[in-house]
Amino acid sequence: MRYLVILVFIFCSNFAFAGSLSCSGTVEKIGFHANNKILLKLSSMNTSVFICNPGENWTVSGASYQTSAEMCKTMVSMLMHAKSTKADMGSVYFDGDDVPADCNSWGNWKAASVRFFLY
Repeated sequence: MRYLVILVFIFCSNFAFAGSLSCSGTVEKIGFHANNKILLKLSSMNTSVFICNPGENWTVSGASYQTSAEMCKTMVSMLMHAKSTKADMGSVYFDGDDVPADCNSWGNWKAASVRFFLY
């Protein structure tokens, strides 16, 4: 029994579990990077993160879904509207291996998928 517990611990410790986080606030920045990626920074976030690519399907490790190029373009339009009207985004849900434990701990040049927002 003791060996089984040790094996389970070793097996589980070798896997990185993807992060999931909900951030809120207003859109402070929305940007474009030369490698064809869109960046987003909400007022509750410490830095901008890559969220999609308007030229191809977007996938990040740790998220089980993808964002199509068309949905990326739609999302950019919605985010630009939210920025221009200073709308409160409510909750924006991010998924992926680069997602931190809290909204103020994003690393530089990190990527995530946006699972859901409604404003």
